[in-house]
Amino acid sequence: MTPTNNQITPLFDVRAVTRIAAPPAEVYSVVSDLPRSAEWSPECTGGAWISGVPATVGAVFRGENLRAESVVAWAPVVRGVWHTESQVIAAEPGRVFRWAMRDSAGTPQDSVWSYEISPDGDGCVLAHSLRMGAATEGIRGITADMDEAAERRFLADWTAKLAGDLQATLSRIKAIAEKA
Repeated sequence: MTPTNNQITPLFDVRAVTRIAAPPAEVYSVVSDLPRSAEWSPECTGGAWISGVPATVGAVFRGENLRAESVVAWAPVVRGVWHTESQVIAAEPGRVFRWAMRDSAGTPQDSVWSYEISPDGDGCVLAHSLRMGAATEGIRGITADMDEAAERRFLADWTAKLAGDLQATLSRIKAIAEKA
């Protein structure tokens, strides 16, 4: 039996990289402060830590998001304001900050966002990525009524959207970190 499009793993594996003229520790302090996400994210408008010690492994962040009607306009994705919960799964100051999106039951899914920082001369290289190994609850809902061709189109369009979002995020973080 051939897997459907959303059964192929990883479903998404998108990464963007930029060099920042700021020390790794300073960049880490920016990217690990998720309540500030509205300053750099194309969709996250803010949020708050709801459990655990902020920015440490196990801490849970509730984000508020806003998606425009024009984003992959043909697909049945959430529009307007919606909320997510994510759980920090790696927090190594100056090196890695990673979180997994949680499902409606509060279980971390195989949908992991990450910032990885590498020293580079008097600055650093910041990589931002999303790896979704298996379709999340949200992706399964979006694609539930799609035929194979529409699902393939959605996955391609969403991958392009994610790539653009990651690059925009890094550009904004770079501007913030280099002003400090």
